Amino acid sequence: MRANYLLIEIASMKVLGLETSCDETGIAIYDTENGLLAHKIYSQIAQHAEYGGVVPELASRDHVRKTLPLIDEVLQEAGMAKNQLDAIAYTSGPGLVGALMAGATIGRSLAYALSIPALGVHHMEGHLLAPMLEESQPEMPFVALLVSGGHTQLVRVDGIGEYRLLGQSLDDAAGEAFDKAAKMIGLPYPGGPQIAALAKQGNPQSGLKFPRPMTDRPGLDFSFSGLKTAFLTAIHAALDEERCDEQFKADAALAFETAVVDTLVIKCRRALEAEGLKQLIIAGGVSANLRLRDQLEKQLRKINGRVFYARPEFCTDNGAMIAYAGAQRLMNGQSSGLSLSIRARWPLSELPSIKAS
Repeated sequence: MRANYLLIEIASMKVLGLETSCDETGIAIYDTENGLLAHKIYSQIAQHAEYGGVVPELASRDHVRKTLPLIDEVLQEAGMAKNQLDAIAYTSGPGLVGALMAGATIGRSLAYALSIPALGVHHMEGHLLAPMLEESQPEMPFVALLVSGGHTQLVRVDGIGEYRLLGQSLDDAAGEAFDKAAKMIGLPYPGGPQIAALAKQGNPQSGLKFPRPMTDRPGLDFSFSGLKTAFLTAIHAALDEERCDEQFKADAALAFETAVVDTLVIKCRRALEAEGLKQLIIAGGVSANLRLRDQLEKQLRKINGRVFYARPEFCTDNGAMIAYAGAQRLMNGQSSGLSLSIRARWPLSELPSIKAS
């Protein structure tokens, strides 16, 4: 998406952020002087759970139903009227095309009606910058681990819009692997939180151990398909031997979660050492995993490093991260035109630097 540039100097902004890339409707207002004023998240998980995953058409329809009422709720919580907004940021990719179109159409139309600028925001840039909503923030440059249901990427960040991809998953994303593993043992969607909850009942001395894919070779790419296959093989073996009881499932969940976490931690430490950096952020839905946070903190202390992450409600898709990311670019004079540009796939490397003029 090509950004236009406003020919005005902006001192401060109140930005409405709309996130509708998948199965959560997130709305927020971010004030560049006073921080986050209000935010709401509506999750469609219950609606999609019976299908074992997100149904795009249902997601799109629900965004159409929920976005405008949530905007009104957020404005009321912030004590604002629509005409007090200075700009609107909406997610324009990557994501489900229909879901993206729902939020983008509403955001762009509202901005046009209010005669204020609007900007289409990259969903993963929103996640990447979400830790900046917290009091404790990293200083650039740093390495970012973006880990969710659709993405597993290591990125070097030298500035907003200055991103260099270091490694990524060659097949399933980590969150997707969690979802599939959960389904194999009869756990509901979404799988990540379900696996983590069941893993607490697992026995670390059970003897179950799964591979840490691609950690025995150089490089920073990931692959979780082999791990998923190893998990399925163990489940089938247990079923054949009639020992796939609840304790076995808990042990398998623990072993699977540990394998994913170890893989991510090894690659993160390797990326920091390769780049000569000490600061890491983790963002995306899987960044809420407590075992991952704990292990990263332990490993980074060994190299005098530090890890940053957003509060749990801002790890999953949310409007606050879109409002914040959009505000940084809007304050820099960037905006989007009236014609909508929606992208199901959108490399971070295509984003312009915030220093562009």
